[in-house]
Amino acid sequence: MAIRKSKKNKKRRISFKPGALRAKKKKKTSRLGPSFIRFLKISSIACAVLAIGLLLIYAEKYVRSSRGVQSGPVVLVGAPEWVGEQLKAKILAGAGGRTFNLDENAAALVQKNLSSAPWLNNVRVLTTEKSIEVHATFRKPIALVKSGLNNFYVDAEQVVLDYVPMPHLLIVEIRGLTPVVVMPKFGQVWRRDDLTAAIKLLERLSKMDRDVTPAKPLLREIATIDVSNYQGRKNSSRPHIILYTNDNIEIQWGAELGAWQKYLESMDEQKLAKLYGYYKEKGTLSGPEQYIILHYPRDNIPLPVDKY
Repeated sequence: MAIRKSKKNKKRRISFKPGALRAKKKKKTSRLGPSFIRFLKISSIACAVLAIGLLLIYAEKYVRSSRGVQSGPVVLVGAPEWVGEQLKAKILAGAGGRTFNLDENAAALVQKNLSSAPWLNNVRVLTTEKSIEVHATFRKPIALVKSGLNNFYVDAEQVVLDYVPMPHLLIVEIRGLTPVVVMPKFGQVWRRDDLTAAIKLLERLSKMDRDVTPAKPLLREIATIDVSNYQGRKNSSRPHIILYTNDNIEIQWGAELGAWQKYLESMDEQKLAKLYGYYKEKGTLSGPEQYIILHYPRDNIPLPVDKY
């Protein structure tokens, strides 16, 4: 007799223990992955930082609005000693006023107004808590030019500057420039050969003053430089450039710097040595002489012992 084995029905067991439910949830949660969890954390931190930033911006605007708009003066920072009060007032007038709101719009306006100011170069405007600061380099006049009833200056780069009285500066008048139909505007470079020759000579004399006679500059006794016969355009036998002292003594320089050999004159260094030797010996350019001749290769004017 065969015995038939009965198959046991496999039944699914359901457990009601508390730990089972938690294990099931943990298993389900773990399917989300650690990357997504990190993303949620980073997003939460970013939102918190953004909220704090917005609150700070709002607080700053609130403080500003409660204080009201601050105003202050325009200040020229680092102006040289030779810039007098009259010139400062002229520059500040060109800025559009003396007092502005202390904000970026006012700084931009002052920057725009002063960018074309003839006396200033490399203008930079900054706003501080108390003022609007103007940082720039100032153009220093070296010569005076008279044209009809108008007076104006030129600097070492031949930039034309409007006239402001400056009795404290050593400024020599340039005469004999050929007339022009249209005068350059203030702030423009006036390019012309006779003016260039006069400016170069004045710069050379200014350097000699600093090196040789700093306590008593020779240029204090020079009133004008005449270039009317520049390159012999009026009279080839007359000196091309002549300096005149305050009491109208004629100093015959001769050809422009660098052209002495072409006209068989004394070298430029010899001319300077003669002039400053005479000045140091006499103590002045004034005296009974009517002429001081520098361009002749042969003369008896003593040379200084100083090495130039």
